[in-house]
Parts: sequence; structure tokens; C-alpha cells
Amino acid sequence: MRWLFWVLLILVAAIALSLFAGSNEGYVLIVRPPYRLELSVNLLLILFVLTFVFFHVALRLINYARRLPRNVQAYKETKRFREGRAALVEALHALAAGQYSQAEKSASRALELGEDAGLSALVAARASHKLKRKSQRDYYLAEAERLAPEASVARLLTQAESLLDDRQYSHALQALSELNKIEPHYAPALRLELKVQLHLDNWEHVLRVLQQLEKQDAIESWQIRQLRQQSHIQLLKRYSEDLLLLQTYWNNLAQDEQLNTRIAQTAAQAFIDAGNGDQALKVLEMSLTKTWDSDLAELLGECESKNPIRQLQQAEYWLTVQEGDAKLLLALGKMCIRQNLWGKAQSYLEASISVKPSAQAHYTLARMLENRGDLQAATQHYRFSAQLAHSK
Repeated sequence: MRWLFWVLLILVAAIALSLFAGSNEGYVLIVRPPYRLELSVNLLLILFVLTFVFFHVALRLINYARRLPRNVQAYKETKRFREGRAALVEALHALAAGQYSQAEKSASRALELGEDAGLSALVAARASHKLKRKSQRDYYLAEAERLAPEASVARLLTQAESLLDDRQYSHALQALSELNKIEPHYAPALRLELKVQLHLDNWEHVLRVLQQLEKQDAIESWQIRQLRQQSHIQLLKRYSEDLLLLQTYWNNLAQDEQLNTRIAQTAAQAFIDAGNGDQALKVLEMSLTKTWDSDLAELLGECESKNPIRQLQQAEYWLTVQEGDAKLLLALGKMCIRQNLWGKAQSYLEASISVKPSAQAHYTLARMLENRGDLQAATQHYRFSAQLAHSK
């Protein structure tokens, strides 16, 4: 619509000028003795317009020539910017597609052109790492630190990931420690630290990192439960050599963790190994009361408590509820052996074997029979035990 307005305006001006020039018969006389110059008004107006146009064009040319170096520089900068941006985009696409050689080449080109030095250097570093060019990777990381110190979080995270892949766990922790000073409790860094601590078997640190990740909801809840259970199991095994530390650690566990079947099983075995059968029995009974588990029930036979009669009675009560549990029957057989209840022990062990034959049940029965002087039967059960053990 605007162009139509300007066309009409120019046409009106042209018509008005032609009408004015056609009806204008005036002239201009310029006298400078001994010269005398007479011009029509129309010609003088034309000369004025031409002179204005000439000087306008001349001034614009002079201004253009004066600004030419700066314009050339600006053009080169614009061209460099476009080429750098295109190289960086190409590098990112290549990295995502797994074309690491092309990604490193394009990112290096973008870095040379000065396009987002931090990102370009990190893309090149990641591509070089994938190509197992460690010296090139370290060079690009150093360039990222030198050219883009403000991108230190991304640089340190990339460096830590690379060191983790190289199994340089202590150096990876150093990089993550520096990152934590800049960005405390940063979720990606915490997830990376979790992997490092798992590789180092630093289970206390694993629990600490899990707690921070749980607060930020930065990890799946099932994964937290799984890793927390694994950590507790490993720590309970570690403390099995020191009864005081073991007891302290167990007491500090939350109730739902103490009732966890796998944690309770490990804790009970640790207390048994540490020589505290009563505490082991307490752990087992607490967990079995909540959730029945045959593997836990089998450990009842390993607990040498100070009140074996009550222990046996409790196990026999559970048998009325869990009738036909082979591992509970095995545990009852072991308890009866410790009480010199030979007939009862043999009945429980034979019942366990009839429900589900196991190498342990045959071996326990064989030892009892051997001690009782029945060598032929004992030899037969030893053979069955060896066969079952070998078949596993």
C-alpha cells in the first residue's frame, strides 16, 4: 500500500513540475563585466538540481571510500561468523551421529574461526576422547579452559567423564571436587561421582551421594533402593570383623532397611561370623516375622544362641505355618544336632531332603551319621552331597 502512495506522489509532482515549466517564461540575467549571461528559469532550476545531485553523489562516494576498510572488516567478520556457526552445527550433528572423526575436524575448524570457543573445544574434546586420542582431548580441554573460563562447569564435567572412562578414578574425583566448588550439589556431577565411588567401592560415599541425589529427585527411586541395599550389604560384610562397629552400624540403620530381607540376611551372617549368635537370631526373627524368606530361615541353623531351647521352639512354630520348607527343615536339623537330639535331627534332615534334595542337607546328615557310627549310610549321603554340589 505504501508503494502505491509513493508512485502517486511522484506522478503528481511530475505533472505539477511539467505544468510549471511549460507556463514559465521568466529568465535570469547574470552580469559580471565584461560578461553577460542570460538563462531561463527552467534551465537554472535544472542546473541547481544537477549540481545538488553531483555534490550528493560525490559526498557519498567520499564517505564510502572513507568507511571502506571498516566495511571490508565487517564483511569478513560476518563471513567468519557464518562459517564458524556452520562448522559448529556440523560438528554437533556429526557427534550425535557417532561420526567422531568428522566431529573433531569440524569442531576444530569452528574453534579456529572463534565460534563459541568453549562449546567448540568441548565438542572437539569429546570427539577426540571417543577416538581414543587422549593428547588431542587434553589439548582441547586446555583450550576450553584458556579461551572460555566461564564455561568451567561444562569443561570439568567433560574432563571427569573422560577420566572415568579411562579408569583414572582419583583424577576424576579431583575434577568433580573442583566442579563442586563452582556449582555445589550439581546433579549431573553427583551422578558422575556416584559411578566413580561405586568403582572404588567407597560405600560410605555412595550412601552420601545417594542421599543428595534423592533430595533433588535426580535419580530413579528403584535405583536408589537397589544401590542403598548394595551399599549396606557391602558395609555389613566389611564390619563383620569388628563386632562393635558392626553393632553400631546395624543400630543406625532405619527400620525398613533392617527389615529388608537381603540386608537382614547379610547382617545375620556378619553377626554369626563375629561370634554373636544371639544378635544374629534377633535379626533373623525380626525379619522373618514381617516377611518369610527361606534363605533367612536356613541361617537359623547357624545361630548358636544362649537360649537354644527357645530358638528351637520358635523354629518349630514357624514350621507349622511354613510346612514343607526344605531350608527351615535343614535349619531345624542343625539345631537338634547341637542339642544332641539325634533322632529328631535325622527326621528333620531326611524331611528336608525329601522335599528338596540339597548338598548341604546330605552333608549335614552324613556328618551326623558318621559321628553316630553309621559309616555306610554316611558314605552314601556324602556321595549324594558331592553329586549335588558338582551339578550346580
